[in-house]
Amino acid sequence: MGARNAGRNRGTFAHRARYAVHHPRRVPAHARRALRDAWLRLRHRDHIGYYRAVMASDAARSAEAAVGHNPSREQWARIGRMQFDYLVEHGLRPHHRMLEIGCGNLRAGRLFIDHLEPGHYYGIDISPHILLAAQDTLVRDGLQAKLPHLTLANDLTLAFLPDGHFDVVHAHSVFSHSPRHVIEECFAHVGRVLAPGGFFDFTFDRTDGEEHQVLHEDFYYRTRTLVELAAGYGLSARFMDDWEEMPHRQSKMRLTAMSDRARTVGS
Repeated sequence: MGARNAGRNRGTFAHRARYAVHHPRRVPAHARRALRDAWLRLRHRDHIGYYRAVMASDAARSAEAAVGHNPSREQWARIGRMQFDYLVEHGLRPHHRMLEIGCGNLRAGRLFIDHLEPGHYYGIDISPHILLAAQDTLVRDGLQAKLPHLTLANDLTLAFLPDGHFDVVHAHSVFSHSPRHVIEECFAHVGRVLAPGGFFDFTFDRTDGEEHQVLHEDFYYRTRTLVELAAGYGLSARFMDDWEEMPHRQSKMRLTAMSDRARTVGS
């Protein structure tokens, strides 16, 4: 079910017009997003600043709205469980050290924290509002003794993190909101923090047609584009075909250091 209708360009006027005809009740919400997009683009020229403001706007409604398009609490929990179950089935072990990029309010992070040994989870996010909500999640789930790290980040250079430290790096619904230069910044630096044999799993909005964006919030990439971009930084990419069977609109890819192919964690 991943990346359904992957050939469509959702940024065209024709697509938006068809969508409005078939979903008239959603038009006011989209119009509000478009107005917010225009206003925030005037105030924030860089994408990180822009999307931090988007997160603040969404978090003002609810923490769940800031990590998904205003889902119910049940849907929030279901998507977190789906991420967790998939990663455990594909190599995450309790002794691993994990970095979650875009940890949000710990939709999946609360399960990763509980699964991992104390101090082995490190979550970063660009939004101070959502990190405060993450602290509330820790308290609600009684995870204080697990001593997770939650850190505000201003870019994806990961410069404040040590070399070769993380067995698993994870980013869910991050690159779906990122222009190419932000993704490239991450690819340029994530290999440095990966431990020997470690891997980096991320989701993205996939298109088989023209790459495009909707407002400045949603970005659609061809698989080949990301594979080639990763290779330029010594990272080998594998498209996770079985994720496509999951009830989620995004696709998933796994990166490993080319020099580590034979020693990938969970292989």
